[in-house]
Amino acid sequence: MNAELFINVTPEEMVIALTEDKRLVELRRERRNVQFEVGDIYIGKVRKVMPGLNAAFIEVGYEKDAFLHYLDLGPQFKTLQKFMQQVISRKNTTEMPKVKREEDIDKKGSIENVLAVGQEVLVQVAKEPISTKGPRLTSEISLAGRNLVLMPFSDKVSVSKRIRSAEERNRLKKVFLKLKPKDMGVIIRTVAEGKDESELAEEIKSLARRWEECVKHVRESRPPALVLGEMERASTMLRDLLSPEFNSVMVNDKDVYEEIKEYVGRIAPERVNIVRYYTGKVPLFDNYNIEKQIKQSCGKAVSFKSGAYLIIETTEALNVIDVNSGNKSKTADNQESNALETNLAAADEIARQLRLRDMGGIVVVDFIDMANAENRQKLYERMREAMSTDKTKHNILPLSKFGLMQITRQRVRPVMVMDTTEKCPTCGGTGKIQTSIQVPEMIEAAVSKETAEHGSNIQVRCHPFVYAYLKKGFPSKILRWRMKYGWGLKVYPSAALGVVDFEIVHDEK
Repeated sequence: MNAELFINVTPEEMVIALTEDKRLVELRRERRNVQFEVGDIYIGKVRKVMPGLNAAFIEVGYEKDAFLHYLDLGPQFKTLQKFMQQVISRKNTTEMPKVKREEDIDKKGSIENVLAVGQEVLVQVAKEPISTKGPRLTSEISLAGRNLVLMPFSDKVSVSKRIRSAEERNRLKKVFLKLKPKDMGVIIRTVAEGKDESELAEEIKSLARRWEECVKHVRESRPPALVLGEMERASTMLRDLLSPEFNSVMVNDKDVYEEIKEYVGRIAPERVNIVRYYTGKVPLFDNYNIEKQIKQSCGKAVSFKSGAYLIIETTEALNVIDVNSGNKSKTADNQESNALETNLAAADEIARQLRLRDMGGIVVVDFIDMANAENRQKLYERMREAMSTDKTKHNILPLSKFGLMQITRQRVRPVMVMDTTEKCPTCGGTGKIQTSIQVPEMIEAAVSKETAEHGSNIQVRCHPFVYAYLKKGFPSKILRWRMKYGWGLKVYPSAALGVVDFEIVHDEK
């Protein structure tokens, strides 16, 4: 697989497109200098405690209070709070306070037993603001790197389940038990497989320094305040996606190019040459066929090669996808085989669309009905296989008796909605055009003036709808015009013109 990342930077936003074998599979549109991204760490203040929800609303500087559930506090919340109090009280020192670990909070406890209105808390954005909701928070702080995730006040060393080798799992666990700072836990990511100890040691030191930087900002800040921001989204994607198949990163902004090149040089020095600065005159996305794919793939209706198409609707509650056979050629022997063929192709496209639009929450797919239980199972397995490359947490249920497939996909940011419309060339986007009933009179007035000045050898071109109206009846308007202004007058339809547009050209004959 040939994976390429394209980063189009403008003063207002940064658009990041990921292609696999030249096919667009992921798209991110980020406004520049935006806060409340996943991974940002804030010092906030408790505004409301809601025992009925077992949650609290936290002021972090967003227009709406953020949501913190009891289960997102983390088992070592008491230790974190004790540490925070010591940091805030010791403003004149840069030393990291040492705290004795407190006992874990009760998993079945109540929010009012650990939080009170006005209390200052250290929180991290787990989900970005979506629609009318504020950010969702967690107090289980984590600092993500390429090979590992560092978790202050945890004592566990966990290994990714995708690392299958028992020998490698044990090696990595022993390495990190030796390397990890005291009172910190580690989650070992899949890409750490096969990495040598010196590289892992350097990364864990880098993440520990980021934690010290966070603590320093906590000491200097008053809530609500951002104390540690996540990396630029482009660097975050590279951190999570960079692999041997990843062979190109194209950027059209010098500053972002330098930042990404420095980051790649730090995490994978041997791959630094894949980062390239784009200087072409043609816009980056146009030059690499990204813009065309966006227009084709991000509308309400999405077609694929067989002639079938999807209708995708996004609502506040859920996302709905309807599979239609369209003008697909009937290559199979019967209706059941055609339905299976269309559904299997739709499964591949749906998996791509979920990644491309970053659709989260509940997704309901209405596939074409199939009576054969074996075919229904094949479709379920194909859907699971197609989504196996999706790193976002998801769950897929088999087809229901109504032919519906239910998918849940973790939602951490708003669904990507792309504007695939263009300004109407007839009305200029105003929604208003000249009264169409006046068009024949407008044409006749122009014909009268033109024939008086240049004779009757002229051509009139108008929209097909208007042309059909002018030919209607006997004698038609066209015939009456020819009798009045000369038989050299000819009228032709032109689909390139708007409904109220027309043009007159001289007939050289």
